[in-house]
Amino acid sequence: MQKLIGLLRLARPANIVTAFSDIGAGVAIAYFGVLQSLKATAPEGTIMGATIGTNFYLQVALLMVATLGLYGGGVVMNDVFDAELDAVERPERPIPSGLISKNAATVWGLGLLLLGIVCAGLVHWPYFLSPSFYLAITTAAAALLYDAWGKHQNIFGPINMGLCRGLNLLLGMSIFPHVIPQYWFLALVPVVYIAAITMISRGEVHGGKKNTMYGAVFLYVLVVASILVISFFNETALFTLPFVLLFAAMIFPPLAKAVAQPSGPKIGKAVKAGVLSLILMNAAWAAAFGAPVAALCMLLLLPLSMGLAKAFAVT
Repeated sequence: MQKLIGLLRLARPANIVTAFSDIGAGVAIAYFGVLQSLKATAPEGTIMGATIGTNFYLQVALLMVATLGLYGGGVVMNDVFDAELDAVERPERPIPSGLISKNAATVWGLGLLLLGIVCAGLVHWPYFLSPSFYLAITTAAAALLYDAWGKHQNIFGPINMGLCRGLNLLLGMSIFPHVIPQYWFLALVPVVYIAAITMISRGEVHGGKKNTMYGAVFLYVLVVASILVISFFNETALFTLPFVLLFAAMIFPPLAKAVAQPSGPKIGKAVKAGVLSLILMNAAWAAAFGAPVAALCMLLLLPLSMGLAKAFAVT
């Protein structure tokens, strides 16, 4: 049982729940795009049937399992590459504590990544023509690049980490692949947001610099503004605003405390809030693309993620 718990700790279950919301937001965006393209030609009563086929929910389920594998595998491999450093800075973690061997963790991490790629490949057939398949491969490669090299780069590291989340959003959109060329640019927003979290997380152990905190504030504001602007153009601002306000209320207070005193513990709380708030950000995206019911359903993931965060580390 202890070994099983150790493997779960390596995979960061609370974080995986936030990755599910990436897929939900991506699916909502893609569905909106399909509806927009059909409204001009399809009778109103046939639009739902034209977009949601018998395989739709199976495809969503496969994408959810795919992101579970990709995200879980990525964070497990991060601990594999950090084993020596964690032995000094975080000796309580599963690998340096001896609970899970480095070899076992490597098999676990690579197995999860493979699971993610296989499930993404099954979303559309044949898999070798599926954008989901290639997005999964690219996401796994980006995660391993970050784990092994990117996180040590001052500028590229945060971008690399953000890229993993942006690709995850695109993975959700890939349920309707032809929509991706229309909305691919939206993946830049989670890149910016995660880059901001990654920037401040570097001070989680030894403390950070105020300039870095101010930079994160600017990027957070940019993300919030982007969602509001998109909702305005989509004529969904009324539905979106409550979700954006919830998002802002969760990310800015702990970041403000970290700005005032950039100590390790305060930065850690800001990072944790930022990661868990990905669910709120994705719910806001779903609302901005005309899916307030889906956005409300996504909110149910937040207490689940917060509950798991009490039992398992987020950072």
